[in-house]
Amino acid sequence: MGTEEQTLETLPLEPTVVVVEDDQIMVTLLEHMLSRSGFSVQTALNGRQAVDFIENLPSPPALVLLDVMLPYFDGFELITKIRAHATWKRVPIIMLTSKSQEHDIVRALDNGANDYIVKPFRPRELLARIRLVTRVSLPS
Repeated sequence: MGTEEQTLETLPLEPTVVVVEDDQIMVTLLEHMLSRSGFSVQTALNGRQAVDFIENLPSPPALVLLDVMLPYFDGFELITKIRAHATWKRVPIIMLTSKSQEHDIVRALDNGANDYIVKPFRPRELLARIRLVTRVSLPS
């Protein structure tokens, strides 16, 4: 019986989630949750790293999980940068932050975030919301 050789073209690709979060404990938790759910994870620990991803990743991710309070550029500024970038403008953004004031939530949603989740969050709910927005954003 012959074995079929798989190439990079035939291997299924995991959808990528870019996590923009400056809290290393939260990053570790999110990486674990997302990788166990079939996602590849790229992490930016501050706004500058996130801008570098936006400008230099060869293809946009399936989703951005974005904190608000970050060094260099905050999450609100990053929403604007993502929505202004030609290849990233349709990438779903879920805000994941401890900022729970109504004006912050409204500002993020009005600026282009697809969803807003306040920390502490419920892991299964977060994963359900991720599945929802990534399913909606997939081309038919």
